[in-house]
Amino acid sequence: MSAGLDVKHGETGHRGSFYIERDGARVAEQTYSMLPGGKIVIIDHTEVAESLRGQDIARTLTLVAVEWARGSGVKIIPLCPFAKAVFDRDPGIRDVLQSTVSSST
Repeated sequence: MSAGLDVKHGETGHRGSFYIERDGARVAEQTYSMLPGGKIVIIDHTEVAESLRGQDIARTLTLVAVEWARGSGVKIIPLCPFAKAVFDRDPGIRDVLQSTVSSST
């Protein structure tokens, strides 16, 4: 992970994000939606400011989300193409992947 980065986590209702701020502005953010029941989240978007690209910031956000999921007992569905690519490349983090979404009938 990139050293010296303070990744923050915020939640409002069923939406949340992992983000990095500089001078009061968000310069990197990965957002998610929590499904009913609170045990599955969908990572839906990752964005990093142009000035930070090429520094593995988006990967760092994904890895922080993985650590949070492990600690919270949450499973992740990486809908965001970038987050999905991180999971595809790193088998060591797939323990938090939600393989299927079951519907309750």
